[in-house]
Amino acid sequence: MDAAEFRRRGKEMVDYVADYLENIEKRQVYPDVEPGYLRSLIPEEAPEEAESYEDVVKDIERVIMPGVTHWHSPYFYAYFPTANSFPAMLADMLCGAIGCIGFSWAASPACTELETVMLDWLGKMLKLPDDFLAGTEGRGGGVIQGTASEATLIALLAARSKIIKLIQADHPNQSETDIIPKLVAYSSDQAHSSVERAGLIGGVRMKKISTDKKFSVRGDALKKVLEEDRAAGLIPFFFCATLGTTPSCAFDCITELGPICNAEKIWMHIDAAYAGSAFICPEFRPLLNGIEFADSFNFNPHKWLLVNFDCSAMWVKKRSDIIGAFKMEPLYLKHDHQESGLVTDYRHWQIPLGRRFRSLKLWFVFRMYGLKGLQAYIRKHVGLAKEFESLVRADQRFEISADVVMGLVCFRLKGSNELNETLLKRINGARKIHLVPCQLAGKFVLRFAVCARTTESHHVQEAWCHINHLASELLQELPH
Repeated sequence: MDAAEFRRRGKEMVDYVADYLENIEKRQVYPDVEPGYLRSLIPEEAPEEAESYEDVVKDIERVIMPGVTHWHSPYFYAYFPTANSFPAMLADMLCGAIGCIGFSWAASPACTELETVMLDWLGKMLKLPDDFLAGTEGRGGGVIQGTASEATLIALLAARSKIIKLIQADHPNQSETDIIPKLVAYSSDQAHSSVERAGLIGGVRMKKISTDKKFSVRGDALKKVLEEDRAAGLIPFFFCATLGTTPSCAFDCITELGPICNAEKIWMHIDAAYAGSAFICPEFRPLLNGIEFADSFNFNPHKWLLVNFDCSAMWVKKRSDIIGAFKMEPLYLKHDHQESGLVTDYRHWQIPLGRRFRSLKLWFVFRMYGLKGLQAYIRKHVGLAKEFESLVRADQRFEISADVVMGLVCFRLKGSNELNETLLKRINGARKIHLVPCQLAGKFVLRFAVCARTTESHHVQEAWCHINHLASELLQELPH
C-alpha cells in the first residue's frame, strides 16, 4: 500500500467508523457466539501471498463484528464507560502515524513535554494541590499510565522501595528478604481486584479493611487494624483508598484516612478510576477533599472523559519516590539533556520502557470540548442515572441498593439472590441491553451504568421498560 492508496483507504475507513458509530444502536449490543467461533471462520495459517485490502475489509463484518460487544452502544450499561470521541480517535491516528516510542525526552521531545503539560492542565481542572503539578515549585508531577491497575502497582512498588530504604538506613544489617515478609498493605473490602493483584505482584500481603453501611472505609476501621498489625510486629506501608468503587461507586473517607496515613508514615494512593473525571465539576470536587494527604492519585480519562483507551492519569507528590524505585541508566538510553533539571524521562515512572504519544488525545479533546463541554458531558450522564433511579424507585417491586452519586445505579428486585440472578440472566439473554452484577452486603445486585457517549433519555426509558417487562414475566411464574 503506497501513500496514494492509503489516502483512499483511510477515507474509506473513516467512513466505515463513522457509519459504525452512527448506527451502533441497530446492532445487537452483546454477541450471540460460542467460545471458539472465530477459528473456523479464518484459515489455520497466515497466507503465503498478499491478499487485497478489499478482501480484508469484507471480513470485518463476517469475522470480527459477530463477536464484538458494542461498548459504545447506548444499550450498553455494564461495567463502567470506556471513553470515545471523534477528536480522540483522530489524535490516535496521528499517534500511530508518528509512531515514536517516547521512553525519554531525547526519544521524542514533543511526546514527553506535551504529556507533562497536559497532566498539569488536567490537574488544574481537578484543582489538585500544587504539590502534584510539574510546572510549579513542587516536587511532583503527572504521568500517563496504561490503566489504573498499572498506577496502583507502580504506587505500591514505589512505596515498598521507599520503606525498605528507610528501614535499612536505620538498620543496615537488615536485608530486603528480612523486611518484605513483615510488610503489609491495605485496601477497602470494596476495592477493585487489581489492588489485591498489585499485592500479589509486589510480593506483599494485602489486607482488606471493612466498610460502613455506605460501603466506605472510615478512619476508625483503618486505625484499629494498624494498631493490631504493629503490635504483631508487622510493618504497615501502603493504603489504597478508593473514590468510586467498582461495585457501587462508594467513596472512602480520605479526610479521615489521610491524616492517619501521614501520621503512621504510610503511603496513601487514591484510586478514582471511574469517578475521577467528575471531579472537574465543582459540585463533585468536594469528594476529592483530602487529596492533600495523598502520596499518589490516579483516574482514567479513558473511562469518562472522552479520551479513548488507553489513557490513565497518575500524579505523585514526590516524583523522586517513583524514579528512585525504577531508575535504570544503561548507556544506550542516556542523552545530553537528562541532567539539566528541565527534562523528564518517563521510562522511570512506569513498568514498560516503551510508551505511545498518548497525550495527543488529551490535547485534542481538551481543546475541542473545553472544560465546559466536558463538564456538560459528565452532568448529562449523571442526570440519566438519576432518571433511571427515579424509575426504579417508582416501582414498589424494586429497591435501590446504594446511594446514586454519579452515573451508576445499583438496584434489585425485592426478594432472593436467586430471583435477581434469574432476572439478570434473562436481561442479558435477550441481548437488548447489557448489564453486569455485583454483591453488596451479601445481596446479588444489578448494576446500571450509563456508559455510551450517545445515550439519551429515550434509551434509558427503553431499558427500564425492557427490565420491567422481564421482571413482570418472572414474577408471574413464581408460585403464589
